[in-house]
Amino acid sequence: MINYKTVLQGGYYTAIDENQVDYQADSLVCIDDEGTIARIILADDDDYQIIVNDAKINGTLVSLSDDQVILPGFIDLHVHAPQWPNAGLALDRPLYEWLEEYTFPLEAKFKDAKYAHLVYDNLVETLLANGTTTALYFGSVDNTGNLELVKSCLMHHQRGFVGKVVMDNPEQTPAYYRDESATTALDETESFIHEVATLNENQTIPVTPVITPRFLPSCTDEVLSGLGKLAAKYDLPIQSHCSESDWENGYALATHGKRDSDVLDEFGLLTDKSVMAHGTLLNDEDIQRFKDRGAGVAHCPISNVYFGNAVLPAKKLLSENVKVGMGTDISGGYDPSVYQNIRQAIMSSRLLNDGVDSEITPDLRGKHDAAITAKNAFYMATVGGAKSLNLVTGQIKQGYAADIQIAHAKYPTFGQQVPEDTFEKLMYQTTASEIDHVMTQGVFVK
Repeated sequence: MINYKTVLQGGYYTAIDENQVDYQADSLVCIDDEGTIARIILADDDDYQIIVNDAKINGTLVSLSDDQVILPGFIDLHVHAPQWPNAGLALDRPLYEWLEEYTFPLEAKFKDAKYAHLVYDNLVETLLANGTTTALYFGSVDNTGNLELVKSCLMHHQRGFVGKVVMDNPEQTPAYYRDESATTALDETESFIHEVATLNENQTIPVTPVITPRFLPSCTDEVLSGLGKLAAKYDLPIQSHCSESDWENGYALATHGKRDSDVLDEFGLLTDKSVMAHGTLLNDEDIQRFKDRGAGVAHCPISNVYFGNAVLPAKKLLSENVKVGMGTDISGGYDPSVYQNIRQAIMSSRLLNDGVDSEITPDLRGKHDAAITAKNAFYMATVGGAKSLNLVTGQIKQGYAADIQIAHAKYPTFGQQVPEDTFEKLMYQTTASEIDHVMTQGVFVK
């Protein structure tokens, strides 16, 4: 008799690739003591009933109701953690004004540990409640607050990736909120790496420190070069923004005479451990560079509507085998739900496909064959995010971390739906209220 820590009994959906979602009814997802999916037993397997009986005896069987399903936990590739109190605020302002008047003043408050703890505890709990089991976080300039974010991830058992934000360019950052110098920024980044290692001792899910230049305008060449070296020295992930807006893109061309992806690459910041947010203005050369380097793109469709100046051609990136995951971009994105961003990703792709200017003839109006499906978006929210962070999670699959959400249908199905219809409705209708349970590494956190 094999004793599993938890046996989930019910149907599940998991992405096989960007176009296919597998559904298995009444399966057993067997989770071991390490929080790994040790085995998946299908309804017609010979030992199915034996495992069910053993799990009942051991008190480890969790049987889903008829309207519940198992899904992989979502992976949010772009969260500005200190911006959580501003979610939904000032989205009608230009990006530069939004940063100067709203964002930087808020982020500066996170040198206060008590304030940081208050905000970050709520943020991590909220993301978990929305089915986000892994999050890639931008912190703030001040490590006092950043360490509180690390502690919140550890306390609530979320798979966290956290970066100390670096911004040392006095021409593009306010005096009250910037690194004093490139040397200071690099020293504090390295200090953060070591402090996270200390906090990670004896933790089931350690937090990963992330090299985090805010974006090209906020950083000097000296600090970009140093961050690239730190990433190589400690073999760490890297996150930043790339080709997000006309302003950011124009800044790179004006100051460096080249596109920001090229600049990041030159400083060793575009690697197979890099995740770059937005990418709405990536051209074919940029896309090829991302593919060659193995870098990932965090698709933030809600935020892109307000600040991206274009629609990310997600279908093209997927067809080019570029790693693409989903990001909420709190607070440029107003909602912490990856489900909401799945919907917006689909809607934005339809606008890109069909075009938006009625004065242009239909044959010229849109970018044809650009529309994505719910399956494509689900893939990005799970497998795409996992690949971008080089994680063995994001799928209901043997050997993968048991990062899981259990959801139920929002509205009655009246017994008329096939599994593919149910999947579509889940993607379009699920909110936090329909997510009944969440687990990370085999531990229930909701």
